[in-house]
Amino acid sequence: MLNISSEDIGRLADYPAIADALADAFRGRYEVPLRHHHTIDLEGRPEATLLLMPAWTSPSGDKAASPAGEKAYVGLKSVTIYPDNPARGEPTVQGMYFLLDGGTGRPLALIDGPELTVRRTAAASALAARYLAREDASSMLMVGSGALSPCLIRAHMSVRPIASVAIWNRNVGKAGDLASTLRAEGIDARAVEDLEGAVRGADLISCATISSVPLVLGEWLAPGTHVDLVGAFRPDLRETDDEVMRRGTVFVDTRPGGLSEAGDVVQAVKSGALREEDIAADLFELTRGEKPGRSGADEITVFKSVGTAIEDLAAAILVYEAALG
Repeated sequence: MLNISSEDIGRLADYPAIADALADAFRGRYEVPLRHHHTIDLEGRPEATLLLMPAWTSPSGDKAASPAGEKAYVGLKSVTIYPDNPARGEPTVQGMYFLLDGGTGRPLALIDGPELTVRRTAAASALAARYLAREDASSMLMVGSGALSPCLIRAHMSVRPIASVAIWNRNVGKAGDLASTLRAEGIDARAVEDLEGAVRGADLISCATISSVPLVLGEWLAPGTHVDLVGAFRPDLRETDDEVMRRGTVFVDTRPGGLSEAGDVVQAVKSGALREEDIAADLFELTRGEKPGRSGADEITVFKSVGTAIEDLAAAILVYEAALG
């Protein structure tokens, strides 16, 4: 059995390759049971979350049915989310991915879960941006500066001609640290304190926070903006207000996840700012050409992602097969 580290993942698969694998997976045949979402009560501390995400490739005689071809795979991701871990010197998100042979159940690989997660999450946003962000999008605002933020920036830069990146965080020092890291890579990045001004000046806005109150307001959005929402993975969290959902054409990674777990969508539906039927498409429909993406240069597009085990399995297969050479 292979043991694939976070460093291995970065070496074996870049963002465009992962985005391509995800596109193939959304066009393919996968079985994805409802993910298990468990709350862990911690006395005197913020509650933690345990996520179990299984998936497997469906039998098919068509080699184009999945990125794995005729070989069958089963995968399971186990992830914990402890919001106060950074204060304890530990990552917020920890976990592992288990890849198995779908024909025999034989373990094939143990893959670093957090690295696989952040890279497939960022690649999913990049995949959506291929359909939803303007082709000339050159300025980006990153809201949040956690572990996922640099991945989102690099992923979006791999599919759009992003020339400058503004980074906002409640802790401006953390935003500055990320900007310095990115500048060392040759990226024109800067920390900003004026969130409204940064929103108004961005072609593409990506949010990766666990905020329970709106950060990005719809009245601030300029025509043609693409809004990528990756945080707020529970119904009680949100990164945008109702006006963002009213003004924008809303897309999701999966409809079941978007309508049950995505706080920005769930709360907007509850308030009446968004109807379920207003969701224009999910990644299945976009990648299969069943629904259109952006319809014009001035359209505001919103993509809400909560993640799906399809993405984990597709990325794990890609990394595993690349490791085999």
